[in-house]
Amino acid sequence: MQTRPFGKSGLHVTPIGLGLAALGRPGYINLGHAQDLNANYSVEAMQAHAHAVLDAAWAAGMRYFDAARSYGRAEQFLATWLRARRIEPIEVTVGSKWGYTYTADWQIDADEHEVKDHTLPVLQRQIQESRALLGAQLNLYQIHSATLDSGVLDNAEALGELARLRNAGLRIGLSLSGANQAATLRKALEIRFDGELLFAAVQATWNLLAQEVGPALSEANQAGLGVIVKEALANGRLTPRNDDPDFAAKRRLLAEAAADHNSTIDAVALAAALNQPWAGVVLSGAATVAHVQSNARALDVAWDEETAVRLGALAEPPAQYWRTRSELAWN
Repeated sequence: MQTRPFGKSGLHVTPIGLGLAALGRPGYINLGHAQDLNANYSVEAMQAHAHAVLDAAWAAGMRYFDAARSYGRAEQFLATWLRARRIEPIEVTVGSKWGYTYTADWQIDADEHEVKDHTLPVLQRQIQESRALLGAQLNLYQIHSATLDSGVLDNAEALGELARLRNAGLRIGLSLSGANQAATLRKALEIRFDGELLFAAVQATWNLLAQEVGPALSEANQAGLGVIVKEALANGRLTPRNDDPDFAAKRRLLAEAAADHNSTIDAVALAAALNQPWAGVVLSGAATVAHVQSNARALDVAWDEETAVRLGALAEPPAQYWRTRSELAWN
């Protein structure tokens, strides 16, 4: 897997990277998350498990890794792995995020798993926390799930601090969430400091079920931003684990496409994202070594227009997609 330029950021990424949302905490909303961890939730066991998955990702050629302050101990697990494997900063690109605080206290049935706060004090606290763990390995710092209603793109204090961090050499990005991803991104593209765009990267949810942000991501890519695709497997809905009877017809369509390409459902779904012309890096949300190995097969899918048209029909209305996502259970 060869690295390539990430927009105009000066960073380099591989086509597939690893996101650590499912590796840094006992509870997450991915389908089947509980069985991925074998019900062993001690910090030591989960760190060893995360290191094994990171090893598999490295062996598969992945060189972009994505964490967040709210992913439990994801930054810690990533940092200890980087040190243990003696991976130098030049060999890898690391992104993390600020704006959510992890509040589940290592519990699965928590009242709140994370609390959103996009204010300046949170940014100042969390950048110090991230740097304390990742040090010089941290290349990209992103607003976590920026939305219009969070007000972060109107917060002059927070934006000014992000500009200061940018001027000191840290690339600044934002991740998006919700049915208004495109509007949020277009607003972000208007924010400049010293005549230059504040943001060097955007991370957005795009998958075969949620395709509406594609045109805005194309605009961002044309403006020079690197594009990260997250949730390309729709939190497990685009995998064999989705046994929802209402999804049966769509699953058959995916299975047929996978069979035609001598591949797997998850690999075909990831290939759909990989073959978007604006995609810089597509995140695997793998929680096991087997997931990594299956996801990596996406690079071998011979994507074609017929497959694109056939699977394009899987798209759901944005309100329906985000409502379904909000109903996924933490497990």
